[in-house]
Amino acid sequence: MPGVTEEQIARAKQVDILAYMQRHEQQNLVRQGLNRYVLRDHDSFVISNGKWCWNSRDYGCKTATALNYLTDVRNLSFVEAVRTLCDDVSLSYTPTDPKPGKKLPFKLPPRNRNNDRVTAYLQGRGIDRELIAACISAGILYESAPNHNCVFTGKNEQGKTRFGCMRGISGQFRRDLDGSDKRYGFLLPPADSENRHRLAIFEAPVDSLSHQTMWKQGYDAFDGWRLATGGTSILAVEYFLERHSGISDCLICTDNDEAGERLGKRIAGLSCKECFSHVAFGRAPPPVGKDYNDTLLALQHQVRERERTGRSKADHFI
Repeated sequence: MPGVTEEQIARAKQVDILAYMQRHEQQNLVRQGLNRYVLRDHDSFVISNGKWCWNSRDYGCKTATALNYLTDVRNLSFVEAVRTLCDDVSLSYTPTDPKPGKKLPFKLPPRNRNNDRVTAYLQGRGIDRELIAACISAGILYESAPNHNCVFTGKNEQGKTRFGCMRGISGQFRRDLDGSDKRYGFLLPPADSENRHRLAIFEAPVDSLSHQTMWKQGYDAFDGWRLATGGTSILAVEYFLERHSGISDCLICTDNDEAGERLGKRIAGLSCKECFSHVAFGRAPPPVGKDYNDTLLALQHQVRERERTGRSKADHFI
């Protein structure tokens, strides 16, 4: 369909109406009983047991998906509704397998002829340009075609790409590539080999890049491995620690929100395993904002303001 792909349509159809409502219209949702909800602005609109009915309209009962809610109730066009759902990183999607139980093959999106838009986007997020170039050179970052998304990848022991996730350079689009092996995440090596015993863990590649930019620009003293799990799975953390028995210090840099706290506790819980009992786990949430990119941008803004008013860069505090 013009404007959206078949893949986007398939993904949008998987979003449950309650997941959408609880994220975007929570104040409009009224619970009545165990599995029954109505809307404040349309009290004849009922969500119950996987279906919704609009009793004041001649709609009958429909499957409780966010897509038909946005088109039938909120009067969005089909294309607008699909784009709205696909751009929302807070909603979960389960890729539809061509055959139940069969894993989709891993496939990287095609590369753009250059990485100019991705470089400009990441620089706009405060990321160091040399660091961006190093990631592109190492083959763990590139710009996709034709959509110009950031593609962050993770490699296995043989240097073969086995994981990938995309981040849009506009809007909120973010997702793992189908068939990705979650044991491998986006990984940045330490600058000094003497710091190979240290590991910092992040949810998103942009946050690991932000943290390393902070180190490069003198805002943070940490040097060591930086691993982005690509979400809230701890598979990449466990697998990395299993393969790197020399890790003794693990910094948990997950997001400053409820999901980040839960993930941080799960990672710290690995210390209960005998094979990781030698690792010291410590929580290091972002000092400012939701994530480390928020912290980096706040630091850079603070430094610019201090320089503008004649105060030294070294005089800044968060």
